[in-house]
Amino acid sequence: MKNAKRLNHILIGFFIFSFLFPLNAQITKDEIKEKSMDEMWGQEISSSTVLLSERAKLFDQSNFGMFIHWGLFSNLGGKWKDKTYYGIGEWIMNPRMADIPPQEYMKTASSFNPTEFDAKKIAQLAKDAGMKYIIITSKHHEGFAMFDSKVSSFDIVDATPFGRDPMKELAKACDELGLGFGFYYSHNQDWTAPGGTRGPKVDNEGKTASFEDYFYSKCLPQVKEICTNYGEIDFVWFDTPGDMDKKLVVELVDVVRTLQPKAMLCSRVGHGLGDYSSKGDMEVPLLNMPGLWETCDTNNDSWSYAWYDNNFKSPKEILKRLISTVARGGTYLFNVGPNNKGAIPEIGASFLKDVGNWIGKYPDVIYNAGSSPWGFALPWGDVTTQGNNLYLSIFDLPSDGLIHLPKLSNKIKSAQLLTDGKQITLETDKNKNWTTIKFPPIYYKELVSVVKVVLQGEEVKVEKTLALYPNMPTKMHIDHASKVDNAEQKSIRWMEKFGEWKHVNQVSNWQENGSVEWEVDVKTPGLYYVLLNYKGNGRLVWNVSTSENEMIQNQQAATEKYATYPIGIIEFKKSGKQTISVSLVDGNKYSSSLNSITLKPI
Repeated sequence: MKNAKRLNHILIGFFIFSFLFPLNAQITKDEIKEKSMDEMWGQEISSSTVLLSERAKLFDQSNFGMFIHWGLFSNLGGKWKDKTYYGIGEWIMNPRMADIPPQEYMKTASSFNPTEFDAKKIAQLAKDAGMKYIIITSKHHEGFAMFDSKVSSFDIVDATPFGRDPMKELAKACDELGLGFGFYYSHNQDWTAPGGTRGPKVDNEGKTASFEDYFYSKCLPQVKEICTNYGEIDFVWFDTPGDMDKKLVVELVDVVRTLQPKAMLCSRVGHGLGDYSSKGDMEVPLLNMPGLWETCDTNNDSWSYAWYDNNFKSPKEILKRLISTVARGGTYLFNVGPNNKGAIPEIGASFLKDVGNWIGKYPDVIYNAGSSPWGFALPWGDVTTQGNNLYLSIFDLPSDGLIHLPKLSNKIKSAQLLTDGKQITLETDKNKNWTTIKFPPIYYKELVSVVKVVLQGEEVKVEKTLALYPNMPTKMHIDHASKVDNAEQKSIRWMEKFGEWKHVNQVSNWQENGSVEWEVDVKTPGLYYVLLNYKGNGRLVWNVSTSENEMIQNQQAATEKYATYPIGIIEFKKSGKQTISVSLVDGNKYSSSLNSITLKPI
């Protein structure tokens, strides 16, 4: 069982990337004192006992849920006063985007009339996509309640011509279809409520408003409302705790525990009081992670609807990111953004149905599946488990049709290619702890092909060594390195559009004799192209060498963004374990950073 596997690990603190902390925004001196979101979210979740609790089952076994970002910002769709603001639409009010004054923003509610909202249709889409629950924004940072709130008239029932409570309709639809249901609630930031973080500093009467004024007059009462008026809910997904006092966070947690004892809390509630960790947005980890955790991702670039954003992830890309998240031990929360009329854009919806059709054929790959015994993705795809059964998800089949499994000690009882209603037995071969599975020349191709491997023995035994594949490029990230000497290894993040986070683990600040080293198991000796993914300024000279004293050195272009460049050809003379190391010989050693090395067989 997945829980049992996770309990074999010690829960460690997850260093969680922040969600859209406006690094360069024009903020007040008081706000400068706030702790970073990284600092707040880098704490451990409360305890491992949640792994044994009944309330953890939906999260732990489903592995796939729908996130919905929908609010007053959806009515604007990324546009303000005839100007388009590119980036995440739910932050359009922020100073770094349109910088809309609270009173002007609040007036836009009078034109918000999502007449195409259909709770049953949205819930059915989630079910058709293979998702097991829905979490929706009840109140985002803008402060607008998407539910019938008696605490504030700035809500969808009182302030808009729509005049209905869509949350009540969606909760009912989820219940009827057997889906879990939960709320997102921005508990710290509120840009329109006096006293809320980054909100007005005075109330309507001109009196100074403190954060506690906001907390006790709006935040806490609204959390009580969402925990009281919508039946039994499964999640409360708080966000961006910032520098909230722990005492206040504890009060929120106590309210949820009292009113909704079965609800799961994500780590973004703050102060380590969540039940599971939420990783950085749009980030699928490269290495297995212990404990209960999720990554949240979105179907295009913006989380909420933006009129111009048609950059939807393909069904295969969604499946790759879902499977790889499950293979790393996590849960995938995938976001959609209904438009100003309340409908989910059709392209994204149709892609999700394709994903659901695939999951319907191969449910064991996703539901209640365990992580990959290798601990990271393999060049051709990824692996999830059910007991001693391996499910190989083939993203890219090698041209020779051979799937290599390195350092697998177990003998194989059977290997079968799963197709529509058929199981095609595949030929297997074992040589020096390398197991090879041979695909037939002609087979039914899926978005992602699946091979079920039944192993002998109760425990899967794999040596988690990087392997050099003879029939596919092998990409080795800094995360996979066995050693970093005289250089700085760290994770960085940046935005290419506002709120569209990119994440990378890299090595920079090279000192004398600085190097990065990987240990690899070579199956087939021979010549391999070497490609480096890096960025940096000036004349860059890289050196690549092996434990067999093979070496190449070459100067390549400077690049402002991470790009991949060929360095040369290197030879591995014998099979077995070897090391390969990379160093920066010349160039700007402070700013130049290395992300990965790829070895491509000739």
